[in-house]
Amino acid sequence: MVTEQHRQPDPLLARTDRLHLLLVEDDDGDAVLVEALLEETDLRFELHRARNLDDALDALDAYPVDCVLLDLGLPDAVGMSGVERLRSGQDPPALVVLTGHAGVDLGVQAVAAGADDYLVKGEVEPDLLSRSVHYAVQRSLWAEQQRALYRSQVRADETTRLERALLPTPLVRDDAVAVMVGYVPGGNGLLGGDFYDAVERPDGSVLCIVGDVAGHGPDEAALGATLRTAWRTLVLADTAPEDLLPLLERVLVPERARPEVFVTLCQILVAPERTHADVYLAGHPAPIVLGAGATLLDTSARGRALGIPVPGGWRAQRVELGGRWTIMLYTDGLVEATLAGSEHAVPDGGRAGRLERVGLEGLREVVDVALADGTEGIVERVIRRVRSLHGGPLVDDAAILVVGWGGPDDARPAGRSASLADSAEWDR
Repeated sequence: MVTEQHRQPDPLLARTDRLHLLLVEDDDGDAVLVEALLEETDLRFELHRARNLDDALDALDAYPVDCVLLDLGLPDAVGMSGVERLRSGQDPPALVVLTGHAGVDLGVQAVAAGADDYLVKGEVEPDLLSRSVHYAVQRSLWAEQQRALYRSQVRADETTRLERALLPTPLVRDDAVAVMVGYVPGGNGLLGGDFYDAVERPDGSVLCIVGDVAGHGPDEAALGATLRTAWRTLVLADTAPEDLLPLLERVLVPERARPEVFVTLCQILVAPERTHADVYLAGHPAPIVLGAGATLLDTSARGRALGIPVPGGWRAQRVELGGRWTIMLYTDGLVEATLAGSEHAVPDGGRAGRLERVGLEGLREVVDVALADGTEGIVERVIRRVRSLHGGPLVDDAAILVVGWGGPDDARPAGRSASLADSAEWDR
């Protein structure tokens, strides 16, 4: 039996202009009475009928139902079992119980078991039936929104925990070596494909890496975490530094979601005596040396990005560091950040052109200004300054790793700091 009433749309029902009702009633006479009452209401509805609870559960799987009108006296449901079974599914519809008992106790038990309302047969008027269905549906919609909000909060909490797990604690035992790291995701997200790490090897040398998976999202974040974990595992296994990038590419190719995904990275190996470093570049911007000013490291041994099927490998370039030094590795989210309000008009009256980018020289100037307050806290100052120039959260992820050494005569412990992606500092 399907009945449809065409009346004015109900203002209370924002989700649909027609209610899908399911009457679960084994008595034909009672079913006719309920249908007649519905026809006298202001509801716009489509009515379906099931004669027992099993058929009702099948109906809920077959088509959408906004509200169930349930008779408690069904041949396959005793007492509150019908209410409990209907409420046991995921995102159940609104539920109004119909009972032939005039006492209050049975209705209260039904509401306690999960029904939104109850009505006594023979005492129901059209207005009462209309209000009961209205309120039941609205309560169901509210409960659905609360469940969605809860699920969203749970996902956000889980994502935050995952993000924290993706950001490693550098394994550098030498207290004289400073290691400061920072990471913020692009677009106010929590997951990104940038990664970093620093590990001290048994011979006292320190290996550092910063990498960037092309793209942004959960797939890229998972790939970045996989590559970072693989890199650390290889380093702890005392793999030769020159073999790390080829092995990482062997991990990357089968793990990436699409064949066009590639990874850029910068790896530096600081010698045990701290006087020089070997720099490996795989399609990545060169590090910045922090001293009296910020200087882009002059590197000519730039190799291709990992995952790009063209000839060529990666070789180290030796860089002399001197007695005291600090180096900053970073990802291109800082370089490619645009400058707010920097649009230029196109000649001949065309539309405004692209926004200018911070660029490598602009980032060097940002770091130069940040150095005025020393190296302590420089990671936070650089990221905050770039965000300010951009006019808000960055579009792409950004990671920074600063490693430094105070020289052979500096006995003070070096600085260690980490600014995580969910830190409230970035929104101040």
